[in-house]
Amino acid sequence: MKKLELHFEKTLQGDFKIKDLNLLLVFQVNCPGCFSYALPLFNELYHQFHKEDVSFLALSTAFEDYDKNTIAHTTHLVNDGALVGETKKMMLQQGIETLPYSLDFPIVMDKIEETLSDINVAIETICNINPSYALWPDFEKVALQKRVAHYLRSLDKIALTFTLNQLRGTPSFVLFNNSYEIIAEWFGHITYKEIADKITSFN
Repeated sequence: MKKLELHFEKTLQGDFKIKDLNLLLVFQVNCPGCFSYALPLFNELYHQFHKEDVSFLALSTAFEDYDKNTIAHTTHLVNDGALVGETKKMMLQQGIETLPYSLDFPIVMDKIEETLSDINVAIETICNINPSYALWPDFEKVALQKRVAHYLRSLDKIALTFTLNQLRGTPSFVLFNNSYEIIAEWFGHITYKEIADKITSFN
């Protein structure tokens, strides 16, 4: 079973403690969809399930717009409800200047690196996302390793959680257990019922 690589450099709110079941939301502050539906949905799920031995964590990341998707802007969001970039434009079109709802769950910032401290470990981590990678012949493994190395070296900055898990974008939801084994993943617009039903099936 695929394992979640969870790396963060600073806790901005709350105290995440891993439990038997955990739901992670990966978002960017410059992501209108994250604010129009993902964060409100995460709030709703948090209030429904956080007392039922389910832990919640929102992780702010950056795979683009590095001037906006920063720890400083995420901190202003948490402390003051301040918005930035395309998210701010979207809210202003609705006559809203600051975040119109509370964020009630733990929030952290993805660990961002200019260059990887150990690129070989990162390459192997990403390659092993493919469940059959270990069975591949050596020449195919080497070819994939080279492609992954080229990809990693092409990045301006590397958000470890986002990159090592090869998430498709934001918002992304990841349900995982206390061994960090991934039970389910969702990307983009998802309904409350789909995630809630999955959580309920394990409770």
